[in-house]
Amino acid sequence: MNADLRPRSVGKLQSALQGGEIFRLLVDGARDYAIFMLDAEGYVASWNEGAQRIKGYAANEIIGQHFSKFYAPPALAAGWPQEELRRAGELGRFEDEDWRVRKDGSRFWANVVITAVRGSDGELLGFSKITRDLTERRAHEEQLRQSEETLRLLVEGVKDHAIFMLGTDGTVAQWNAGAERVLGYTASDVVGRPPEFLYTAEDIAAGKPQASIVMARESAFFTDVGWRVKRDGLRFWADVTITALRQPDGTQRGFAQVVRDLSDRQRVEELETEGQRINEFIAMLAHELRNPLAPIGNAVGVMQKLAASPEQAWCTQLIGRQVSHLSRLVDDLLDVSRITSGKIRLQKEVIDLVGVVASAVDTMRPMVAGYGHEFKVELPDAPVHIEGDATRLSQVMVNLITNAAKYTPGGGRLKLDLERRGVIVAVRVTDNGVGMSRKLVDTAFDLFVQGDRALDRSEGGLGIGLALVRRIVAMHGGMVSASSAGPGLGSEFIVQLPVCSDAPRLVVPQAVGHAKPGRPRIVVVDDNEDAAQSLAALLSMWGYEVSVAHDGPQALELTQRLLPDTVVLDLGLPGMSGYEVARRLQELPVPKRPRLLAMTGYGQESDRQATRDIGFYGHFVKPVEFTELIEAIEEDSGEA
Repeated sequence: MNADLRPRSVGKLQSALQGGEIFRLLVDGARDYAIFMLDAEGYVASWNEGAQRIKGYAANEIIGQHFSKFYAPPALAAGWPQEELRRAGELGRFEDEDWRVRKDGSRFWANVVITAVRGSDGELLGFSKITRDLTERRAHEEQLRQSEETLRLLVEGVKDHAIFMLGTDGTVAQWNAGAERVLGYTASDVVGRPPEFLYTAEDIAAGKPQASIVMARESAFFTDVGWRVKRDGLRFWADVTITALRQPDGTQRGFAQVVRDLSDRQRVEELETEGQRINEFIAMLAHELRNPLAPIGNAVGVMQKLAASPEQAWCTQLIGRQVSHLSRLVDDLLDVSRITSGKIRLQKEVIDLVGVVASAVDTMRPMVAGYGHEFKVELPDAPVHIEGDATRLSQVMVNLITNAAKYTPGGGRLKLDLERRGVIVAVRVTDNGVGMSRKLVDTAFDLFVQGDRALDRSEGGLGIGLALVRRIVAMHGGMVSASSAGPGLGSEFIVQLPVCSDAPRLVVPQAVGHAKPGRPRIVVVDDNEDAAQSLAALLSMWGYEVSVAHDGPQALELTQRLLPDTVVLDLGLPGMSGYEVARRLQELPVPKRPRLLAMTGYGQESDRQATRDIGFYGHFVKPVEFTELIEAIEEDSGEA
């Protein structure tokens, strides 16, 4: 373009540039930068509006003042302003970031550039200084640094999880303290290596390490539960999470991997599963044991009615005692199963403990007499009221008496006494039997613990009776203790229970009669012929008219034809279960439905609830306690 054709404004700009006016305007207009000149000694020679905005001084307040006014006392003490000028003069330019001070005394984070200004002859004329306020940026950087430090401390502080980073190539980049503790490797052992060392040989051969990274890259997140290997070669059950890390633009940055050792939890789950299997086995075992006990018990009842000689009576009593003993063992097995699974429940009410103990003593006298022992019992005349489950507390007393009788040589001495001691009642059972060592005293109430057996000892047990005693007493808010002077010097067991301060009047149940008039009809349904026939014979001897069925269709036919008052129904029938038979019996077009009594080898609470739900009036566990069965048959239930 011809110079004569240039706009007049360009000419004005060139004139301003030649006069230096444009630079003054440029500097004064830079409000985000403090731009000013210093002489060779560091005194302020010029001051722009940006300097006034950032530092707070007006030009007339600062020009002629030394620039060290902008520095904090530590920097002044260190001679830092002079050092900055020296370096700028020596190098031509010096840049620094540090705290500076405003007019009002507040501090700001500053980026400072000092440039030496020299004349044409190289003489130092002064310095130009440009200052930027980076306080806000520094705050963000500090916040980010603290956040990263917090995250680092968090990751390093996690001791139960192995947390480590993988690079984009899948090799270990970072390794936390938890990874060292859980997996056994130090950071120097693994950084730069692919994490194949954590996998089993089978997984490595199958390409699982590489596949895991590929799936994490494609899905952004990958989880796995399986076996991993520690540095010492020990396998452990691990929960593994691999997360793909990406930049905001989607670029792959690496992977974060978290490994948890679930071995303890797996062992607990296995133990729970094993415990469940054991409980199921015990329940099935109890059922199978009760099935043969039922007809034996019924036969004993018949024999007791028919015994014609002392010898027959003795045999009958012996068999009866052994059946009762086997029944108690089965009950103890189930109780242990309930206790270990936390399913045992108490039916508490206010009871007279004296009466409970007296009843248990009466039950056990024949057994104690069978050993030839002297059995002394001391009970108070007045009742002692406690809140408890009479059946369970009777079980406690029976177990303690049985234990004393079994572990005392024939012709020994047993004693039971009950004494109220203020708000506590104590029941003490002592014997002059085999006694206990110190070690056995300490473990007597543990499950499956027994004293040493000699070859000449025929008595034994499962080692669960005292464990039941302790648990049942504890559930009543009491405690039980054992003591012995040593082997051969007898033992003493004391049960202590809290006494009720204000007990209501107790209702004493009336005794059960033999049979109601009119020869009530009963149908016994059991596929075990021995059990069915023996129970029918026993009921017949008590004055009932009894018919027997061995399966569901027979039971339905007899019920519809005979119209019985009661049906005693085994639940484990072939083809048609007892539950199905019960449902169909209730649907029969008869004028009066019979009372249904369940008879089974299963006696857990879930079994009892199932029979209640379907409409059974009573639930009896084999071998059936005959007097309780008679009571249920004779009791007037209204509709039944």
